[in-house]
Amino acid sequence: MIPAIEKATPNEIKQFQEQKLKEMLVYVSEHSPYYKNLFEREKINVRSLDTLDDLQQLPVTTKTQLQEHNEAFFCVPMHKIIDYATTSGTLGSPVTFGLTDKDLERLAYNEAISFACAGIQEGDVVQLMTTMDRRFMAGLAYFLGLRKLGAGVIRVGAGIPELQWDSILKYKPKYLVAVPSFLLKLIEYAEHHGIDYKNSSIKGVICIGESLRNQDFSPTILTQRITEKWSVQLFSTYASTEMSTAFTECEHFQGGHHHPELIITEVLDENDTPVANGESGELTITTLGVEGMPLLRFKTGDIVQLHTESCACGKNTLRVGPVLGRKQHMIKYKGTTLYPPAMHDLLTYFEGVKSHVIEISTNELGTDEILIKIASDEPSEELLNQIKDHFRAKLRVSPKVEFIAQDIINKIIFAPMSRKPITFIDKRM
Repeated sequence: MIPAIEKATPNEIKQFQEQKLKEMLVYVSEHSPYYKNLFEREKINVRSLDTLDDLQQLPVTTKTQLQEHNEAFFCVPMHKIIDYATTSGTLGSPVTFGLTDKDLERLAYNEAISFACAGIQEGDVVQLMTTMDRRFMAGLAYFLGLRKLGAGVIRVGAGIPELQWDSILKYKPKYLVAVPSFLLKLIEYAEHHGIDYKNSSIKGVICIGESLRNQDFSPTILTQRITEKWSVQLFSTYASTEMSTAFTECEHFQGGHHHPELIITEVLDENDTPVANGESGELTITTLGVEGMPLLRFKTGDIVQLHTESCACGKNTLRVGPVLGRKQHMIKYKGTTLYPPAMHDLLTYFEGVKSHVIEISTNELGTDEILIKIASDEPSEELLNQIKDHFRAKLRVSPKVEFIAQDIINKIIFAPMSRKPITFIDKRM
């Protein structure tokens, strides 16, 4: 299930996207109160924009603008909204997205071709280890995509290793959709309860929410810890509510494949100018084919690198590399620039670290301060020193580390109103 456009030449893909862009610009100029007002205020004639390069003549859309003018981005009357989803609110107030029937079909198509990219086929059984409630778009998208693909779905939800294994042993799914660090808990539970997980039905896992690869596509420490114990294929998928589109790895694990019929991608620097080929910058997207709430040049906040060489799988679409971090989460610590994903991965190296939370604050000098709270079955000064030494060796700096009880850290990580585990807290003003 590979769309023909993904095997077209780069020039054919460019021409295709430019036609889709023209259609999108006309649509938002006629139906989006926000963009209609923007074009009038800035005296922009969207019908004069013909190429992808012409996008640079348009202002970017920020998350703050989405929060402040949420309803003005809706392009359809409310009676056409079939489903309501909200962003997780990681970087501020959640934003509501309304999806029409056409948008839900687009969402299903997106996930179907994304799962197919990772090798899932009609007739395969897939276990979902993510929530479908709480206005969470991802869980619904996975279900719709698998249904469109013709795969069987086991909707278990997040957490509860015992229930997960009960379903795996009973229904024998071939794939899981899960947060990768939770796989370590599945392995631990299986080892403690005599479950022969190495000979289970699971062949692959579509992983969400955490990095599997370093910038050179080598496996992260988290990936290594999982695969050293359990010989399953781990596929990374990257998406967001705002994009309504996923970038998923194929069997060659060289970045998430772009779907040119669904989204236009740019990578911009601090001045909203495209970076040079091979450089990292902020992923900025323009949605195609969205009816309810399309976005034009939306800055995602994620720092990534694009890869444009053809993939061995036969697709000629660009690929999005591992997310280096979120722009707003960048930390300047003792002269070193850090992002939370790198610290999360270093902590995964230690089996003695059962769970952790990274907390960033501003000290009395006005600079960033890092505190890492750790839960361990065997806390010791030796483990503390090992962690600090490992940070110095890999990141050149050593943050403050303290042990706290498992039950206390669980209340932080698994906050009742949060749809995702909280492992990073930014208290900076």
